[in-house]
Amino acid sequence: MTTTAMTPPENADDHALATWLAEAAGRRLLQVREEGLEGKALKDAGDAAAHELLMRLVAEHRPDDAVLSEEGKDDKARLDADRVWIIDPLDGTREFSEPPRDDWAVHVALWSGGDLIAGAVAQPVIGETFNTGTPPVVPPSTSERPRIAVSRSRPPAFVEKLAESLDAELVPMGSAGVKMMSVVRDVADAYVHAGGQYEWDSAAPVAVARAAGLFTSRVDGSELVYNQDDVYLPDLIVCRPELSERILAFIAEHGTE
Repeated sequence: MTTTAMTPPENADDHALATWLAEAAGRRLLQVREEGLEGKALKDAGDAAAHELLMRLVAEHRPDDAVLSEEGKDDKARLDADRVWIIDPLDGTREFSEPPRDDWAVHVALWSGGDLIAGAVAQPVIGETFNTGTPPVVPPSTSERPRIAVSRSRPPAFVEKLAESLDAELVPMGSAGVKMMSVVRDVADAYVHAGGQYEWDSAAPVAVARAAGLFTSRVDGSELVYNQDDVYLPDLIVCRPELSERILAFIAEHGTE
């Protein structure tokens, strides 16, 4: 992975800071992976190390901003804050604990004024950080059939039916962020989820996907909304724009059961 500077770029804007934060946490997680831990101990150590680092760095570089982190206590003061960092210090904890798997990520997003305004998703093992400062350019699809990213352990039944309807193939992989970035990377063409997630699972990947020109919504077609009192955000679609109408029409007719 590209070496991350120990301090952020001078006068870093929010996009650059999100990128730097995600890469710093990714570098720390790679170190944790080398400490000889296994299983739950490795998962717990990774979650804690990345969370503690990100909380310290945000407090140092954006001291007036609020934070919502998967691993932290939800301080409801964020609901009255002008700026809220929405962070998943380690997305894909299971995959992280199974070296040399690469399908795990760090999510760092910034919400302000009612919407996501910056975000970065670091995939440390592949040495890539997708961010809103330099939005990824999504290449034309290299597959003759649509590809839908799904959980490698429990793909939902409705997505299997959706794949049949679209004549699509399913591409199993780990973390939610990795699945969304797989659309950016032309590894998949869509990610459709309705099995339960929280704001930190999707905020940063959705910010990057939007910046890259991909379609994003809830499964009913409504907007994904962040920094809510209830952070449960159980469903979403991230896909190439040309697939969105077919996916939404299928779900409107058949549901997600």
